Amino acid sequence: MKLIDFIRTDAIIPDLQATDRNGVIRELVESLARSIGLDEKEAASIGKAVITRENQGSTGFGKGVAVPHVKHPAVKQIAATIGRSSGGVDFAALDRLPVYLVVLLLSPPDNPDQHLASMENIFRHLQRENFRRFLRQAGSKEEIIELIQEADELPA
Repeated sequence: MKLIDFIRTDAIIPDLQATDRNGVIRELVESLARSIGLDEKEAASIGKAVITRENQGSTGFGKGVAVPHVKHPAVKQIAATIGRSSGGVDFAALDRLPVYLVVLLLSPPDNPDQHLASMENIFRHLQRENFRRFLRQAGSKEEIIELIQEADELPA
């Protein structure tokens, strides 16, 4: 499975406007929900679920990255997007540093194996220092898409 297979490129936000964790989550959820055809009520429910999940334990794993994720009945297939914050956001990350890259993953509740495989794929890519650095420097949605495609071609 390639990252580009489940990243909804039309939902990528290269310059997040929100400056706090919950705002970033809502901004990304709204963008991804529109991309996969969900209505405002479903988007609000997903946003609440992601924030609840985040309150249980931060998905900011360090190195300037957070990967909020949730399984939700409104989601019919795995979908993800990426947001970039130029100023950084406090996600209560493990290393206590600001988060600049946020990958939001939404999954249907009935396919935990695919959710786990998608998470592994995201983390494998984000472990690469060059990938993180180039994503942080990307100035457009097109640059982010190109970086994802290039990273997908690297050996696992």
